[in-house]
Amino acid sequence: MLKLGTATQFPLRRPAGSHEDYIRSPAHNAGLATSYPVAKKEGSLILNRNTVLSFAAVALLTSAALLGVRSAAAFDPERVTPIVAPATPLPPEDQSRAVTRFSFIAYGDTRGRHDGTAIQAEHQLVVNSMLTRIKELRATPYPVRFILQSGDAVFDGHVARQWNVSFTPLINRLTTEGGVPYFLIPGNHEGSTSKVGARNYEDAVAALIPPEGSPRRMPGEATYSFGYGNTFVLALDSNIAADLKQYQWVKSQLEGLDRSRYVNVIVYCHHAPFSSGPHGGSTVERPTAELRSRYMPLFNACHVRVVFSGHEHFFEHWVEHYTDSSGLHRMDLVVSAGGGAPLYTYSGEPDLREFLKTNAASQVTLDHLVKPGRESRSNPHHYLIVRVDGDQLEMEVVGVDWGRDFQPYGTNKVLLQDPANK
Repeated sequence: MLKLGTATQFPLRRPAGSHEDYIRSPAHNAGLATSYPVAKKEGSLILNRNTVLSFAAVALLTSAALLGVRSAAAFDPERVTPIVAPATPLPPEDQSRAVTRFSFIAYGDTRGRHDGTAIQAEHQLVVNSMLTRIKELRATPYPVRFILQSGDAVFDGHVARQWNVSFTPLINRLTTEGGVPYFLIPGNHEGSTSKVGARNYEDAVAALIPPEGSPRRMPGEATYSFGYGNTFVLALDSNIAADLKQYQWVKSQLEGLDRSRYVNVIVYCHHAPFSSGPHGGSTVERPTAELRSRYMPLFNACHVRVVFSGHEHFFEHWVEHYTDSSGLHRMDLVVSAGGGAPLYTYSGEPDLREFLKTNAASQVTLDHLVKPGRESRSNPHHYLIVRVDGDQLEMEVVGVDWGRDFQPYGTNKVLLQDPANK
């Protein structure tokens, strides 16, 4: 007879190819353990109830993987615990009309090496530094009033445990100890274009972003906006940059602004229009292509001051100059993805010929003001503090841990000044 013998372990190996190939692979999507038992032949096979159930479970998981379903999230009843609402939320837009001086923080890509098992260690260093600076600035004319996060909160947004164990406790410190509102837009690792990923993201930010039905929330999507003082902020979901409905919603938000009040218009999203890392350089991902062709002309027409993005795990700074009927303008494009994810390095300059040719009528030029380093130690974990003083924006790059002396401009501060206002 064949008897069910000692289990042999067959580890699930990462498939060859890129990280993106891996996270779309059946092994990863099925959410299986690192190995699973297979019986050795020892005579006749005796099937018992546990064996049948085991085979059935593997069959279900395999089918789910082939259908692109995140099985771990589908079978796991755990839900993402909402991040605690800020101790000092932003007031209704009308009530902050007179505010012209304050600060805000921008950063991105906080996913860590041990998501789901421990607090994000590198992100914790960033949060500790943020809390120190928030407290220091509280009694000044430029208190920190909100934080913008450009996405990739955790490694796999489909897994509730990664949010609950590794990410949410840190953000709760910012909203309670720091007392500030926290605005997150999805990155590619949130998986927000899937049902489970979208649910987990929405659970996490339920008390933070404008609710469904708000005029500042795009119906059925993660895209939203808000106004504070003289500054309007738009959170763009670049995962769906090709979506025409999103474009029309964003366009209506920007074109409908009272520009006598909102002199500073800020956009933040996950993917960068221009970058020189492994996601940029000679590579043009679809969200990047859509941002360049669809959104950059809109941002110019609406005089967006700054676009903050992540995706590339380092710091770099681009400046676009363009002209229109009102004169010469400047838009700063800042990549800040040093929130805790594994650090990237410079890969090469992107090919901008087609973009510049398409926008020649606006006399568009692009300057790569700060390039990332060619070694990871040149690109420390960091975040940005932006000081608003009327229509003047000053940005400070704050490195942490071994990057505390990070000075990408020869100093760590720069004025984001529109030449038309000099």
